[in-house]
Amino acid sequence: MREKPLSVQYFHFSLGISRDEYLRYYNGAASTVVVMSQEGRTVRFPASALRPFVLHDGVRGRFRLTVNSQFKLLSLERL
Repeated sequence: MREKPLSVQYFHFSLGISRDEYLRYYNGAASTVVVMSQEGRTVRFPASALRPFVLHDGVRGRFRLTVNSQFKLLSLERL
């Protein structure tokens, strides 16, 4: 029996988090990032998903967040 493929949704957004602000996430003071997507939706995801993108001055850039039909995070990538 074949499983039905899960549908995915994409959300695009820009992010500019300073190093000091990201340290709050890293130290556990905040665990969730909330952004307004280019598609007009408010998107919430775990701050830990940003770890691969942290540079000396924080996190900056355009990103694409991919979620499944249950809104489980599948991937986050810098564009």
